[in-house]
Amino acid sequence: MKTADRFAALLMGTGSNREKQNIIWNMIGSFCYAFSSMVLSFLVMRIVGEDQGGVFAFGFSTFGQQMFILAYFGLRPFQITDGAGEYRFGDYLLHRYLTCATALLAGAGYLLVSGYTAEKAAVVFLLVCYKVIDGFADVYESEFQRKGHLHLTGKSNTFRTLLSVGTFLTVLLLSRTLAAACAAAVAAQAAGVLLFDVTVLKRLPSVDRGRDPARLLPLTGAAVLLFVSVFLDFYIFSAAKYAIDAHMDDAASGYFNVIFMPTSVINLAAGFVIRPVLTWLTEDWTAGNYGKFKGMLVKISALIAALSLLAVALAWFLGRPVLRIMELLLGAGYEGSLVRYHKPFVAVVLGGGFYAILNLYYYVLVILRRQKVIFGIYAALTVLAARLAPAMVKRSGIPGAARAYLTLMVLMAACFAAGAWVSYIRGRRKRENGV
Repeated sequence: MKTADRFAALLMGTGSNREKQNIIWNMIGSFCYAFSSMVLSFLVMRIVGEDQGGVFAFGFSTFGQQMFILAYFGLRPFQITDGAGEYRFGDYLLHRYLTCATALLAGAGYLLVSGYTAEKAAVVFLLVCYKVIDGFADVYESEFQRKGHLHLTGKSNTFRTLLSVGTFLTVLLLSRTLAAACAAAVAAQAAGVLLFDVTVLKRLPSVDRGRDPARLLPLTGAAVLLFVSVFLDFYIFSAAKYAIDAHMDDAASGYFNVIFMPTSVINLAAGFVIRPVLTWLTEDWTAGNYGKFKGMLVKISALIAALSLLAVALAWFLGRPVLRIMELLLGAGYEGSLVRYHKPFVAVVLGGGFYAILNLYYYVLVILRRQKVIFGIYAALTVLAARLAPAMVKRSGIPGAARAYLTLMVLMAACFAAGAWVSYIRGRRKRENGV
């Protein structure tokens, strides 16, 4: 047996309980991915300073992530639920080649007109490449899940993250050059896709690699509304970061990204609460168990609200000591640089709680098949975000960015909750009246 085959066989092993391994590795992979996204910008600031840390934060967590969404195109939910094989893996793969190429071209086009220095543009483009490769890996990981091998998705997420992040930090520590570290991370990310995705998928039985270019248009049409909604959602979520990049210096991007870190923890925790109940909510709605559907929705809403209030209380009472510890970890010269943003820190945590609520009701609207309502909310809030965030950042800097983020999350949560409850009431009445 070839070395590559042995390696793939080792990755595919699940022991006697595949379902248990699916759950465990999915949690490990999700945690590694979220944790690395949360702490990398902090570590870059610690190693090479606030300005380069700010450039990295914007390129990795904001613009690079926006290009990831373009490459990803919102297709994962569609692909993993395509159990009947309406589209073959080869069709999804061909579509992903095109969306990844589009993301790279869009990223390059933005940087050409951005007015960035050559060094900043090079770093941001390398981070776009890193995120686009991540988006390419998703088509393989979605196929793993569609075939019932979610543990392979979790393993890929875990090992690719460890390989690429480990390579990045090693090169950054040795060279103290951000561009070199980003280039090394891109190479490691590409190697990780080859090792943990491409090689492994070849060993899975019944993967149809046939492709038909004529299927590209209907596949795009099936996912385009979901893609646009996700793309706009991330823009609204990141509008304050874009405004800081446009109207403040790179150091400000770094500091705001540090106080923004708790949102990753909140989103991860909310995901663990929300995802297990989505199947139950779907089944209750489909079966007409309206009492159970409503009861479950109220309970989960209350749980997320309680956890959010706890997070805000902790941020208020423990925020200053935590920010001081983070200043010490950043090193000499950062004294007082974070503690002064205690109130914006609390505002961001509160905004993260509202974002968790709106995510719950987003999924409820998906269950109720109200895609047009979802798109309408995102379209309206995108227009508001494009005006509100720059105005508030220009008026009061990072505190203004935090208030803009909180305001947008409150409005979006209110719109999604109202839209979901109105849609639920109307949908129930139509069903009960036989319409």
